Amino acid sequence: VQIDLGASAELYAIAIWHYHSQARAYLAVIVQVSDDPEFKKNVRTLFNNDDKNLAGFGIGTAPAYLEKNTGRVIPANKAVARYVRLYSAGNTANELNHYIEVEVFGRPRP
Repeated sequence: VQIDLGASAELYAIAIWHYHSQARAYLAVIVQVSDDPEFKKNVRTLFNNDDKNLAGFGIGTAPAYLEKNTGRVIPANKAVARYVRLYSAGNTANELNHYIEVEVFGRPRP
């Protein structure tokens, strides 16, 4: 999933909701931000739990992504970016990723 914010912004957090009616963990979840729409330069990884390096971005050290009805808030630590990308590789029940909602919190740059 890629989100274009329309302009660079100072980001505070990214909130994500996957399907949560049944207990499941989402696999190889990676959240990155950049000013480059192709994500080839100035890429910052905010969350990575890809413990098998399935996406090829390096082995992640973030904890398992267990979805709850409250979703998960990923801190962005005032990263400045225009684009947000979310990767995942299915879940413990099937190969689907089930993005229900993604919210990006921040403020436009002056």
